[in-house]
Amino acid sequence: MHSHRWGQLLSITEGLIHVEVKGVGHWVVPPHRAVWIPAFIEHDSKAVNSISMQNIYIEPSLHPHLPDQCQVIAITPLLRELISAVVQLDTLYDEQGSDGRLVQVMLDQLQSIPQQPLHLPLPSHKALLKMANALIKCPQDNKSLEEWAAKLAFSERTLARYFKKETGMTFGQWRQQARLLAAISFIAAGKSISCIAQDLGYNNQSAFIAMFKKALGKTPAKYFDVE
Repeated sequence: MHSHRWGQLLSITEGLIHVEVKGVGHWVVPPHRAVWIPAFIEHDSKAVNSISMQNIYIEPSLHPHLPDQCQVIAITPLLRELISAVVQLDTLYDEQGSDGRLVQVMLDQLQSIPQQPLHLPLPSHKALLKMANALIKCPQDNKSLEEWAAKLAFSERTLARYFKKETGMTFGQWRQQARLLAAISFIAAGKSISCIAQDLGYNNQSAFIAMFKKALGKTPAKYFDVE
């Protein structure tokens, strides 16, 4: 884990990265998306495969209204061109001149684009975190909440309450989100849709495609297409 004194914008053009923020959770950043990481946030990033990206650091004192939490956004055609222009600027650009205005337009775009639902929150409770990590490692695991409760020596109701309190999601919602992010990583790795559905515990490919499209608005085969 590490942190920066600057805000960081990572724009991914090829490949995929995972970002983990200490005590908060995971984000998946596919191609044609960007992740915003605020200043002083302890995080780690890991490439799943060969990547191509653009990296911009922002002085937080000059732009105090930027998001204070990590988020992933889709790269619009306008934002793509703005990022490409900003990465060409000198490190000590004129903040009051045309270069400074260009940076501000880019940041205005960053703040106006809705977040992508690519975050998986993690519980802090030791037993719940152990369960969450087991499901991330083995997303096809279909054990019910009742079975997990027995395994962890909780009542089903207590486990459900604790899990919702710590993640903001029900167990079912969280497991689907974990599978969704795993699916995106598998697509980036070149796995077939039928293999991904099987690896995630779905009985058939159609059920997996329907879940994916409902969550992200595109089928798995179209998800990495440029807007």
